[in-house]
Amino acid sequence: MAIGFLAKLLPPPENKFYNFFEDGAEVIELSSQLFYQIVHSDLKQREEYLIHAKTYKRRAVEAMEGSLTLLNASFITPIDREDIQLISTNLYKSTKIILKACVNLRIYKIDSYNDIVKKQAEVLIKSAEELRSIISMLKKNAPLKDITACNYRIKDIENRGDEILFTATEEIFSGRYDALYVLKMRDIYKGIENALDICSVISDLTVNIALKHS
Repeated sequence: MAIGFLAKLLPPPENKFYNFFEDGAEVIELSSQLFYQIVHSDLKQREEYLIHAKTYKRRAVEAMEGSLTLLNASFITPIDREDIQLISTNLYKSTKIILKACVNLRIYKIDSYNDIVKKQAEVLIKSAEELRSIISMLKKNAPLKDITACNYRIKDIENRGDEILFTATEEIFSGRYDALYVLKMRDIYKGIENALDICSVISDLTVNIALKHS
């Protein structure tokens, strides 16, 4: 009992939390690549790609639960407890949204995907790559200016995503499509935009942590 109590009083190695963050960010990037592959594939390939979705979701859950379990077992943490919880849960949430979009691409039985979806896929990958970079910078205690610069890039990508969503919304409500198609595509468009928004939220959290510890 005494040893267990002492272990909780002592802070865990800092890299433990950051390793979980990096795992979560990596799964977001892999899920983004999966979405991109699906929208550029034929029907047969889509089924093969979707096999990875369960693996990615499981990894995302493991990263979140690992971080939160360590948090609950620690009295002292390298960064604020609330920040750990927010980053962990938002990393999982982003992956979950992207994978849901991947699955919906199959469920909705759309034979081919337009340029708007493909542009969203490209933007999503860029955001995921930058997110993984900024999480890595946090772990390495990179200079604040580098972390802030990465945050600006993620914001620019998010703004590009907003522009694509505006164009997409205008296009699907043009009157050229039936109501069912509009509902399907709007759900896919909005899902990817939500994932981009969460990446931006995580990026902001990372900057705030860096500011508090600079």
